[in-house]
Amino acid sequence: MATIWAGIDAGKTHHHCVAIEESGRRLLSRRVANDEPELLELLTDILTLGDEVTWGIDLADGGAALAITLLLHHDQSLRYISGRAIHRASESYRGEGKTDAKDAAVIADQIRIRRDLHPLRAGDDIVTDLKILTGRRMDLVADRTRTVNRLRAQLTGIFPGLERTLDLTNKGPLTLLTGYQTPATIRRLGTKRIETWLRNRKVLRADQLAETAVEAAERQHTCLPGEKLTAQMVHTLAKEVMALNQQVAELDKLIGARFRDHHHFDVDHQHARPWHHPRG
Repeated sequence: MATIWAGIDAGKTHHHCVAIEESGRRLLSRRVANDEPELLELLTDILTLGDEVTWGIDLADGGAALAITLLLHHDQSLRYISGRAIHRASESYRGEGKTDAKDAAVIADQIRIRRDLHPLRAGDDIVTDLKILTGRRMDLVADRTRTVNRLRAQLTGIFPGLERTLDLTNKGPLTLLTGYQTPATIRRLGTKRIETWLRNRKVLRADQLAETAVEAAERQHTCLPGEKLTAQMVHTLAKEVMALNQQVAELDKLIGARFRDHHHFDVDHQHARPWHHPRG
């Protein structure tokens, strides 16, 4: 087994990871969602490539907070390299222009050859806080998944055509279901009135959503058994999912702030230290 270097080009919703070996040969290149199951799967796959792994990342807070926390919880060696240093170094690498994959490869290679990079270490206080926060986040995400599944099942029971067309993880469709759940009601109101109602609640692309809902309603003129009570359940579950979405978003802000407030992660991204070779 060999020593592996894994570079992560971090983003808000997705990261790109490239792993290389001693010679610089690329062993893995993967785009992953900024989501715990995908990040844990990436960690597992990287650890199978070698018996010693050093990770590098170009953010020390914000969108990278979850990835950093998971790596630290698994006792991984982690280095920080600023975006400015990556940009400067990438000019000496051949290949495609600026892409997430190229940046991740540059990060991996830089942590392989450099000895002056800032290690990301967590003291006991931050580890404890992050375990509490990320544990709570994991619980909320699991609750949200279960609630969305219940919502889908209830809506399918009275309005299957609408359930098929809506992404019930997004604010717009959830907002719609807090107000209107049955084909007859949506047909009676019509596209323009539903669009206005959605716009008043700050829903993006309200016109498209209203049109989608009315088109689904026009395809179902049959009232299914238990419609009235089920519609009330759909309303309640949609509000619950929206509340869970809000709680997850607030936790994400707390996790990011916990990194920024901690002295180990006090990295000035706008005035990153210039890249310098160690003496000798």
